[in-house]
Amino acid sequence: MKISKIAAAVALGALAIGGAHAKDGGDQYPNGAETWLGGAVPPPGNYFINYFGYYGGELRDGDGNKAPSGEVDAWFNAFRFVHTSEHKILGGNWGWHVIVPLVHQKVDLFGSKSVNGVGDITIDPFIVSWHSKNWHWAIGLDINLPTGRYKEGDARQSIGANYWSYEPLFAFTYMGDTGWEVSAKLMYNIKTKNKDYDGPAGVGSYASGDEFHMDYLVGKRIGPWGVGLSGYYLKQTTDDEINGQKVAANAFWSEGRRGQVFAIGPTVSYTTKGGVHLTAQWNHETKVENRFEGDKFIVKLIMPL
Repeated sequence: MKISKIAAAVALGALAIGGAHAKDGGDQYPNGAETWLGGAVPPPGNYFINYFGYYGGELRDGDGNKAPSGEVDAWFNAFRFVHTSEHKILGGNWGWHVIVPLVHQKVDLFGSKSVNGVGDITIDPFIVSWHSKNWHWAIGLDINLPTGRYKEGDARQSIGANYWSYEPLFAFTYMGDTGWEVSAKLMYNIKTKNKDYDGPAGVGSYASGDEFHMDYLVGKRIGPWGVGLSGYYLKQTTDDEINGQKVAANAFWSEGRRGQVFAIGPTVSYTTKGGVHLTAQWNHETKVENRFEGDKFIVKLIMPL
């Protein structure tokens, strides 16, 4: 397979916080970022959250086999500001957030190139959260903006997806009286078209398929410490399209180029007496098709302002 065909297919995008699709466009959401306290939006106030991590992986085809070429290494740091207000909607607190990722990305695709810059920024003007004795839950609507650098025809120089996407979400946390925690964040990503596509089929539009994905955690708290297992799951639900036509199968990609991944790994947390929350995790990806497969490391800081 010629480099031009693979490069056109692998326009990476949004390696901010470690994910990448083997297709035109990438993960704008940082899979695996919300584990501990994933559904427990903090009480009214202002909060700073910092995500720092690394992702490295190899490109996999539609059967999960290693591609002829395609490796990625990415370091990232994302700054998140969260505001929870006293204003009530259906009994829950209304709030909002913004996430700004910075990325250093190196892609080897029949030749290696590196790029640095701001990734795709995420905003959510509508977060509503509820709390009871042991249960915490929230809904929201993340909007991912095409702010990251995008180089049509060269995946190695792209860190943005070059399209808008909209992501309704539901998250919950159960915190038991004996220290056990179960958290999950469920999302559905709806994408617009990348109108700057330049690939084997010529110049036109590329529409990456919609996806269901979730982060999860099962952990046990012992004093200020917590240990557990966390990870994420993603399954593409609709086909990729070029100029309105389903992407055809070939020797490398499956028909529709639907991606999937499951990741799991150990995680630890620590909470200070002042309310600062620190977590660290390693997630190993498996069951991967039509995207990169690798390992992700994230260190997260939550701090009230």
